[in-house]
This record gives sequence, C-alpha cells and structure tokens, in this order.
Amino acid sequence: MRLWSVHPRYLDTRGLVALWREALLAQAVLRGETRGYTHHPQLARFRDSSLPEASIAFYLEAVYAESVRRGWRFDGAKIGTARQAETIPVTRGQVQYEWAHLGRKLKLRDQAWHKRIHGLVRPRAHPLFRIVPGPVEDWEVVARPRRTRRRE
Repeated sequence: MRLWSVHPRYLDTRGLVALWREALLAQAVLRGETRGYTHHPQLARFRDSSLPEASIAFYLEAVYAESVRRGWRFDGAKIGTARQAETIPVTRGQVQYEWAHLGRKLKLRDQAWHKRIHGLVRPRAHPLFRIVPGPVEDWEVVARPRRTRRRE
C-alpha cells in the first residue's frame, strides 16, 4: 500500500488507478470493515489525525478530482463523508523521498510520463498535507539499495 504524499497529478495512469484502489482499502481499514492491513505503517498519519475517516475521505476526494480532470470515471459514491479535514503535516524529507521513489518507478514503467515531470524540483503535496521541515517520516519503510555479489 502506498498512500502518496505528493499530489495525485504527478502519478501516471497505473499509479493513479493503484492509488484509488489502495486509498479505498485504507478507508475500509479505518472504518473497521476489514481485518487485513490494520497495522500498515501508511495508515499511521490518518489514524493520528483528529478525524481519521474524514481525512481519508478528503484524501480520496483529491484522487477522484484528478481522475475527473483526466476524463476518467472513478466511482465517487465509494468515498465516505468528505468533510473538510484539517491538514496533516508531512515532512519535506518525506515528500522528497517519495518524489525520488516515484521517479524511479516512472523511469521503468512510463518513460513519457517520467520525462513530463522529471524537471520539477519542488513537487506539490496532496491537498490533505502541509509540508513542514524534517527528514523522512518514521513510518516510512525506506528501501535499501540492493547489494550486488562480487564475482571473483
């Protein structure tokens, strides 16, 4: 599960569809409607907000709005009560980490989309989040570079 902190506008087709599905799953988890993913680290910031269900609904609203902007037909009726939720802080380090992560993914799966966003230095955050100074968030599972075996 990846609930991106960066704005949904930066996601390619595959990424936006996956985000929609994963955010709907997160909504079900936060509502107590599923047993799986209940301890997933990506959900911590929603759980820690004052209104977790409203926060995930607001998050989904922005994803839905991006799908509409692209002319797609996501089912907005699946979104819970989308009240205006208070913004959730996200660190600049987290946004930068995700931006680099997204860049690596796009370079492999959608080079045209990668070229489209590649030159952007300071990506916008998802509207639910407000960027604050700081390193990568504690809940992030940071990918470690793969070690290569030396041939002798």
